[in-house]
Amino acid sequence: MGEQVLAAVRTAPSTTELREFPMPDIGDDSALMKVEVAGICGTDVKLYGAPRSDDPVIMGHENIGIIASAGRQFTEWQGVREGDRVFVEHYVGCRKCEWCHKGEYRHCFSTDWRYNPDARRYGYTSAELAPHLWGGFAQYMYLPWNAVVHKVPDNVSAELAGIVTPMSNGIEWALFDAGVGYGDSVLIQGPGQQGLSQVVACKQAGASQIIVTGTSRDAARMELAKTLGADSVIDVQRDDPLEQVMDVTGGRGVDVSLDCTSGAGPIPVLLGIDAMKRRAGVIVIQGELAAFPDFPVKKLTEKAITIKSARGHSYRACELALGQLSSKRFPLDLLTTHTFGLPEVDLAINAVGGKGEQDVIHVSLLPWK
Repeated sequence: MGEQVLAAVRTAPSTTELREFPMPDIGDDSALMKVEVAGICGTDVKLYGAPRSDDPVIMGHENIGIIASAGRQFTEWQGVREGDRVFVEHYVGCRKCEWCHKGEYRHCFSTDWRYNPDARRYGYTSAELAPHLWGGFAQYMYLPWNAVVHKVPDNVSAELAGIVTPMSNGIEWALFDAGVGYGDSVLIQGPGQQGLSQVVACKQAGASQIIVTGTSRDAARMELAKTLGADSVIDVQRDDPLEQVMDVTGGRGVDVSLDCTSGAGPIPVLLGIDAMKRRAGVIVIQGELAAFPDFPVKKLTEKAITIKSARGHSYRACELALGQLSSKRFPLDLLTTHTFGLPEVDLAINAVGGKGEQDVIHVSLLPWK
């Protein structure tokens, strides 16, 4: 290893610079990961254009790599050794609180930058904080004692492992939050990487009917949804989605609605409520709803619908996602559509945002490309 580490640093809104950082010293309780793949998602698109602070940040929170060097205590505590391929969650928890003991690191105060200015998260933390390498858009990433590390199965490639984050979210939101199970009918709104991952999770759980909605520009994604197990797909720009849902379900509606549109506002929520004819259904909302005037509380309570918010994933969801990738039951490699190198970070993020490249699902940044 050389003396310097090359990284792509967000220095201003929609602006990236290649910078070098000193190779950090690794103590007995820390490690250094050689980054193979850093996945890019819709959150990166938002934070790239509208950063939460003016600090320089090495983005990249969906990170896969090889343990390049590690201290003795780190290898004992984490159960990994030098040469292992690992997935590192972007949460760096305190490992002391109730949430950390449950494997729910996303809820740990030490990881939440909204309320804790000293929060640690890969892809979010200032590069000015030593040892600087707090994101996957770099050749190496620093792992402290409390990094959350998962060993990648031997038969899973680095690029396939790059989709473990959306796959984990799909499992968390569909199975744990919504409780999708055998015989359920499910409406998945939005065929992006999160929505497609939820198709797989719902199919694996035994859902009897999986319906996916999208727009006309999502034609290729909708075909992939059918390949992965969706029973019906609906183009909301061509057909009335509620009429179509009722038609394909024989008027019964759905048990669960999963909103993966991220930015479509109240429309998917309203569709989910109307599409539920059965009682006690569940709606899971992903993304931020800035305003929701005239929310139909009466209709919600009449149907005994539960609304839950989707936020990140648990340790167990990550382990199940890695097991799903290893099983090879579904052709999940079809989700990994585009790769870019470090000098192409701007192109990569814009591709996820719908600019430039066509038929983008999951983008992998390869720091050594």
